Amino acid sequence: MRIDLITLFPEMPRGFFMESMLMQAQKKGLLEIRVHDLRKWSNDPKHHAVDDRPFGGGPGMLLKPEPIFDAIEELKADYKKLCDKEGHEARSYVVYLAPDGEMLSAKVAQRLSKKEHLILLSGHYEGIDERVRQTVVDQEVSIGDYILTNGTLPACVLVDVLSRFIPGVLGNEESLTKERFPDSLFSFPQYTRPAEYKGMKVPEVLLGGNHAEIEAWRRAKAAERSHKP
Repeated sequence: MRIDLITLFPEMPRGFFMESMLMQAQKKGLLEIRVHDLRKWSNDPKHHAVDDRPFGGGPGMLLKPEPIFDAIEELKADYKKLCDKEGHEARSYVVYLAPDGEMLSAKVAQRLSKKEHLILLSGHYEGIDERVRQTVVDQEVSIGDYILTNGTLPACVLVDVLSRFIPGVLGNEESLTKERFPDSLFSFPQYTRPAEYKGMKVPEVLLGGNHAEIEAWRRAKAAERSHKP
């Protein structure tokens, strides 16, 4: 999978993508992540501005449509050239990280992980020109009902979540197949050695070796944490 991230703060995600599982996924060739500064497509040669005041007044600034359209068109064309050389159809998919988008979930991430090419657009200031949202954005995603300073962090979160569903990325595939969140249950309590520490003991059921009892206990504890009967 190839991911192109468009942002005003390119240094913010670069360090994130060069650590841990995401770095290993790129080294294995399972994931290609490219970070782009939106200012590259600015039509303002002096200040490289990509924002302007909203029509009708109001606080803050909006990202202008021209640089976003140009950036997405160029990234799509670049990917198409690569696909043409390899002899298959280019399929690019544009995701805008917006606070009013579809809430990110394991199911949303799993669907996105099946895309060949993702272009992630990070919102900034008061957002982006509506003409971008209506014409070139395929899906809008939010990571929560709150406002951040910009959409770069949500883009990083989205990449991290969806990467888990790309075959070969996880070191232990069992951690994905036993994922608890898709069925709306939180994680169960977990313990490691020593079996007793400062008078606190690990539950006996986990020490007995009966896997059926252990699984039943875990699901019951997960349901308790999820406030489920």
